[in-house]
Amino acid sequence: MKIAIGCDHGALALKNKMVSHLEKQGHEVKDFGTYTPDSCDYPEFAAAAAKAVASGECEKGIVLCTTGIGVSISANKVDGIRCALLSDVWSAKMTRLHNDTNVMALGAGVVGENLALEIADTWLGTEFSGEARHQRRIDKVMALEK
Repeated sequence: MKIAIGCDHGALALKNKMVSHLEKQGHEVKDFGTYTPDSCDYPEFAAAAAKAVASGECEKGIVLCTTGIGVSISANKVDGIRCALLSDVWSAKMTRLHNDTNVMALGAGVVGENLALEIADTWLGTEFSGEARHQRRIDKVMALEK
């Protein structure tokens, strides 16, 4: 799977661990930065990753900052994106099954490395259920962009 990833300085270490983890699993990762610990603005990196998903360049996206809040808000501003801020494995599974999310957000200051990797594995490994009731709800959510 081709995965877009982006973070700010507050999540650089976790992003680097995540990239290594995903590549070891055979995923292709497109890294939209940041690449240094220098202070930067999270919307730039979250938007770049989200746009790569929205355009079809990447199948899924992962965005990270200290809380995950800023990057999730930023990603959700991109037309066609359904980004979920995750901090537990059950929510990672359910947001794929019911919401067919295409971007996930993590807070490096909220979840530790091991949990973050487990959340990502669960999210990436769970398919959308395809149930009509869930698709109907997704369609209503996406119609809000229009």
